[in-house]
Amino acid sequence: MNKKTPYILIIPIVLLGVLFIFGVVNGIVQSLGYIPAFGLKSITLDYYISILKNPIFLDSLKLSLQISIVSSILAIILGTILTAALVYTNHTEGRVIQVIKLAILVPYTIVALFLISILSQNGLMARAFYKLGWISSQGEFPLLLYSKNNFGIILGYVWKEVPFVAYFSLSLMNSVNKTLGEASENLGASKLKSFFYITLPLSMPAIRKAFLIILTFSFGAYDLPFLIGATLPKALPVQAHIQYIHPDLRHRPYAMALNGLILLITWIMAFVYYLVTKKKRIKGEINEKY
Repeated sequence: MNKKTPYILIIPIVLLGVLFIFGVVNGIVQSLGYIPAFGLKSITLDYYISILKNPIFLDSLKLSLQISIVSSILAIILGTILTAALVYTNHTEGRVIQVIKLAILVPYTIVALFLISILSQNGLMARAFYKLGWISSQGEFPLLLYSKNNFGIILGYVWKEVPFVAYFSLSLMNSVNKTLGEASENLGASKLKSFFYITLPLSMPAIRKAFLIILTFSFGAYDLPFLIGATLPKALPVQAHIQYIHPDLRHRPYAMALNGLILLITWIMAFVYYLVTKKKRIKGEINEKY
């Protein structure tokens, strides 16, 4: 093989990395109010200050955190249960895994369309309830979409994230169960004790990483909050999009500042995750020594 082949193969990755870094730097520069094409040539923090002082920002931040935290916790719990079911029923290969992969590949816009078709007041469930006589009109069906409880958005994220958690942690959990889990069962432990004391704790690194990924993604995602979210308050990514498409192009720095704050918060989430995992790792090493 030619010695240059490995370098040629990584060229697309390097180009993507350069484009990503350029996009981030350009966004930060624009968030500071420097866009010469729009007549904005002064570096300032006024856009950040204006956003942070706006009560709408706090409402949007609370909404985004609520959606991401609740959906991620539910997805981790249900995803872990699904993973355990697949491992203990020996369905770690074949068609079941293909179905899980397919569920991961479904776009969020399609998920939103499915939810609208099924859960809206004109959807399949409302019609079925009306036909069965459980409600006197379709308008009596509970408002699950476009509401402040964000039920539809959370359900959409859970729908997409549960298969991801299962696929992400399946390999590690299956490996642990086949070695240490089965060994503990051979020594007299029940399957339940073996799972909670051996398999699950040793699978937590993959589960925690999956939690961080889906938490940061759902916090910064735009599709579901835009398509099936309430009119007010709006999630942070939706607010950023509104500012980005504003007819007055001089609102662009507001959009970039919102994106910058979203990026900063996701970095904080990642840093907190690092501190927690580091603390757990150090505690585990101390326990092993003593």
